[in-house]
Amino acid sequence: MENEVKAPAGAVCAESGEERIPAVRMEGISKRFGHKTANENVSLEIYHGEILSLLGENGSGKTTLMNMLSGIYFPDAGSVYVDGKLVHIRSPKDAFDLHIGMIHQHFKLVDLLTAAENVILGMKGKRLLDLKSVRRRITEICERYGFEVDPDKKVYDMSVSEKQTLEIIKVLYRGADILILDEPTAVLTPQETRRLFGVMRNMKQDGKSIVIITHKLHEVMEISDRVAVLRKGEYIGSLLTKDTDPQQLTDMMVGHRVSLNIERPEPENLRKCLEVEHLTVIDSEGVTKLNDVSFTANGGEILGIAGVAGSGQKELLEVIAGLQNAQNGSSVIYTDMEGRTSSLLGLTPMEIKKLGVALAFVPEDRLGMGLVGDLDITDNMLIRTYMEGHGMFVDFKKPRHLAEEIVRELQVVTPGIDTPIRKLSGGNVQKVLVGREISGHPSLLMSAYAVRGLDINTSFMIYRLMNEQKKRGAAVIFVGEDLDVLLELCDRIMVLCAGQVSGIVDGRTATKEQVGLMMTSLGAGAAGAEEKEGAK
Repeated sequence: MENEVKAPAGAVCAESGEERIPAVRMEGISKRFGHKTANENVSLEIYHGEILSLLGENGSGKTTLMNMLSGIYFPDAGSVYVDGKLVHIRSPKDAFDLHIGMIHQHFKLVDLLTAAENVILGMKGKRLLDLKSVRRRITEICERYGFEVDPDKKVYDMSVSEKQTLEIIKVLYRGADILILDEPTAVLTPQETRRLFGVMRNMKQDGKSIVIITHKLHEVMEISDRVAVLRKGEYIGSLLTKDTDPQQLTDMMVGHRVSLNIERPEPENLRKCLEVEHLTVIDSEGVTKLNDVSFTANGGEILGIAGVAGSGQKELLEVIAGLQNAQNGSSVIYTDMEGRTSSLLGLTPMEIKKLGVALAFVPEDRLGMGLVGDLDITDNMLIRTYMEGHGMFVDFKKPRHLAEEIVRELQVVTPGIDTPIRKLSGGNVQKVLVGREISGHPSLLMSAYAVRGLDINTSFMIYRLMNEQKKRGAAVIFVGEDLDVLLELCDRIMVLCAGQVSGIVDGRTATKEQVGLMMTSLGAGAAGAEEKEGAK
């Protein structure tokens, strides 16, 4: 039978010297979407009882390759072998039948259901409706691998870490022996990441094969046994983690040498730019998003904002930018480079602009709040500059020139400036957005997750742009999720916990563990209280 055709002989294990058959072998895999090539002739092995990291720049084809293994896409060319047998994976069900499960970056859970109900959702058979046996099986999985989850807890009451744990339990419940995790630590605290890595090691010891897609090189070095690198859709090679280092892996990803040192120049000529006092935000459903938040952002420095997802970061920046209202008693005062002050609270973005406030905002929602996907690069520049036209006429020359300059200076990969934004990769969309916002030479630049999901080369370009604004005297507020980056890039770091300020610490002396603890416990911010007061 066709599905029993044997794959080519297995590779020789570099550690033991013995030959072994891969759990999965992908051979000559190619995938195209229209004229765009996502993967080209990729061959990759995944072995039993190993953790494989899959690295590559944005658009290198990592997720597309794994989506083919998990049944979301079907390859245009190539073959897939599972335990030496040729298989055809045409749907996620086919993948599950082969004991392959993928945990996506965006969770696929029903908020109103319990953990147990989510686990069996979509599975066939009357016996699956026996929630008592489902809870018992979930408990067994938790005890075996070190998970912590309450089978009867509603998803809407779960933390991000608990939701991710539930997603992993879902695929294990379905019998997965090969697990693919896409950016699993993107929104986890250091403590949660450590717990996840402990679980992954337990699964590895149990013979599971684990593929982790990540941009965080320090995590690659910590958790993986082997690293495979893709570049522009092609397979570059794989290395045993113990035989490589972050610099070599970066060079393989990018194709040339890239410095891994984040610049942090000493702040000079600090001046008060933004003073926020007693800021409280309550949403339309009566939920308090920010509670009595006070801090100062200084021109000539980068103030980092750390916190577990949903701690009020989004609301904080949107209030300052005029996109959200705050409660009475809140205060947001902006001071320009000449010392003139303006209250921003209650003003719309247009009113803030008319005041002459040089404010730039790179929002979390790149397409939607930041840029218009159906418009081309030039028209997206026009959104910011159209008010500079004269009378009823709009100046089209300036935005076109700006679009050309951004594409050239920031190395935006695009067929041309007339290409709709939605057709660009995430990294290139972010370059266009950041380039547009800093083109106005702001005195206050705010960015929310500016490097989320971006490859290392693009990320370092964004860090450089932030530092350039700092050097020219702008106050930069940088909301980030990677504590290693915050500690290397920022001069001070304000930590939010459940909508309150847990503390403000010096980016040069704080530790990842200290900040991680402050992110989950208000009491842990006592050590940063003195810094908080001194920053006002």
